Parts: sequence; structure tokens; C-alpha cells
Amino acid sequence: MSQENTTPQKAPDTLPEIFEAFDDARRAGFIAAMEFKQNGGKLAGCLCSYTPLELLDAAGIAAVGLCGMSNETVPDAEAVLPKNLCPLIKGTYGFALTQKCPYTYFSDLIIGETTCDGKKKMYELLNDIKPTYVLHLPQSQGRAYASDIWREEVELLKQELERRFDVEITDEALRDAVRLRNRARRAFNKLYALQENTPPAMSGVEMMTTLLKSTFSFDVEKFVESVEKLADDRLAAYEARERPVPASAKRIMLTGCPSGGVIQKVGMTIERNGGAIVCLDDCSGERTQSMLIDEDADDILRAISDRYLGINCSVMTPNEGRIENSLAMVEKYQVDGVIEVVLQACHTFNVESAKVAAACEERGIPYLKVETDYSTGDLGQLETRIAAFIEML
Repeated sequence: MSQENTTPQKAPDTLPEIFEAFDDARRAGFIAAMEFKQNGGKLAGCLCSYTPLELLDAAGIAAVGLCGMSNETVPDAEAVLPKNLCPLIKGTYGFALTQKCPYTYFSDLIIGETTCDGKKKMYELLNDIKPTYVLHLPQSQGRAYASDIWREEVELLKQELERRFDVEITDEALRDAVRLRNRARRAFNKLYALQENTPPAMSGVEMMTTLLKSTFSFDVEKFVESVEKLADDRLAAYEARERPVPASAKRIMLTGCPSGGVIQKVGMTIERNGGAIVCLDDCSGERTQSMLIDEDADDILRAISDRYLGINCSVMTPNEGRIENSLAMVEKYQVDGVIEVVLQACHTFNVESAKVAAACEERGIPYLKVETDYSTGDLGQLETRIAAFIEML
């Protein structure tokens, strides 16, 4: 597997040759990442919510999200990868192949997990471009041995980080990292709680964008402070009778695949057509952010690994915890309708959508499934379907 490439390779600290072709925002990202590296920073690219970020924090390594979330490099990726593959996988590989993502380009290491089959095979090819370490994820949380297997995988990652970056990851450093990440999760939960109001205190698009930004921050504490301030500001504005969302907006829960790449395509379309996204039920939304770690656990590494194993992704079988949580959130946020986003060729979420639809039908909750990718080819059709669904509500 990809982690067999264990020879440390020096990541670049100068700009790629194609730098001049990028727009201002991309150029700014490249310059920020370059300056971070030139000042001695270490960068690890992460590709899934199962990556135990506390280990990277304790090692003094900044974690950034690398999932491809646009169609820009998909044609480049399709020169190597199958066309009938998830756009997130193709986008991720395409950005590495073309050197168009500042965070992939400057990463010292990429960390993946054996979630879906497409990802785990793509990592083998990605390892030819960037050193890629793969965590082997159990496919069920219910097996008696699953917790032990995952703790061993987290221990092996700890050893790899210590070896590759010549650092020592102590229990004390892990506890400090847990406290900070728990604080970050509480800050997001405070932000999510604002959406329980009728009408919600902020637009769903703003909430989604804030969450996405968190994956590109080199300074966790600084970003946590910004989220805490945003939550306080939005609460104060709401108490001062500011209403950014009309009372007539239909309350929507967005569930399914990671939504970062469809904020404009799906999120903005929902809110442009009379809906308000009041809760996110994907792997980076509230159901994951609400999972805290016991900061005083005797075995802090076990506490970390158990927390991440508990994430209810569709790659787990069975995955009843996701359905139970979705229904609880529908009630908590007084949801009018559920919209599930399935990225094309994401087979696990696509198959599991039948269970989500059945659960919604049983509870009398209107449900719409949209299967899409990162292109704009189906935008008109998508707008028509979403608008009709919200009007029906």
C-alpha cells in the first residue's frame, strides 16, 4: 500500500513553474503556504474526517484539507483515472498532478484512509506524486476488535510522524491538542445552535463556508477565535432583531456526501429558491463536530482513536447511527425537508440513500435526492428540481 514509501522527501518551498497562470486568490494561497514553509512550518494534507488531527497538532504539523472540490482539474485526472469515478477523487488527484493547489504542492505528507475503494486505490497513484501515508480503517464499528485495530493504526501514524518529522509526540502534547480541538468543536456547535432559531440566525451558505475555511487554516487557535467571535456576533445581531433569513424560508437539512464542493451549486440554489439550510448532516457537520474527546482519559491515544472510529460514514456497515442522528436533527432543527447530495459514482452514499429516504418517508418528512458532480452542466436541471421541492414544502 501507499505507506510503504517511507523515505522522507523534501517538500518544495518555492513556487511552481505555472504560478503566473493563477488568479489572485490562488496566488495568495500559494504565497501564504510558501511563506509558512520558508518559516519552518510543516504541512500535512488530509483527505477525510477520520484523520486524527490531534496527532498532527501535537507534532507541530499544520493540517490542511486537500479534497478536490472543483471541476478544474478533473479532465487532467481523467487522463489517468477512470471517467466514471467520484469527482472528489478525480479533483484531488488532478490538483496534485497539475500542481494547481497550493496546499497539495507544499505538503510534506498526505494522509489518507481506506474509506471507499476509489480513494484507497487512488492513493497508490498519488504516492508517486507526493509521499502518501494510508490509515487502514475498519469497515464496521460494531466488531469487538475494531477499536483495537483502529487504535493500532493511530499508533502507527504517531510513529510515522515522529520518524518522518523527527519529533516526539508526548501524552501531554496530545492532551493539549485535544483541548484545542474540543474547543474548536464547541465553537462550531455554538454556531450550529444559532440555526435552531426561527428564522435561523445566519444563512446556511455562510455556515458552510465558515466550516470549509477551517480546513485551510495553519493556525488552529486563531481560527477557533474567529469562529467563536462569529458565533457571538451573529447571536448579538439576532438578539438585536436582525433577521438575515426571511421567516418564510423553508428549513432544509443537507445530508449525504461532503458538501464543500457544492456550496455554490447546491447550497446557494437552495437559499436562492426560498430555502434555508439550518443543519448540515455530512461527515464534517454537526454529527461529527459534536463528538468530543475525554481530555483526562488514562489512555489519551485510545480516547482519540475511539472518537474518530465513531464517525458515521457510509463506508461503515451497518451505519444505523447515521440514520438515527439524521432523524434526531430533523426534530431538533424543525426541518421542513431533507435534501441529500450524492456525488456521482459515490456508491456507498448512493446505496445508503435508500435507507435515508425510507426513514424520512416513515416519519413523513419530504425528501429529495440529487446526484451531481462539480461541473455546471446540470445546474439548470438542479435548480428546477430544488425549486419545485421547496415550493412543494
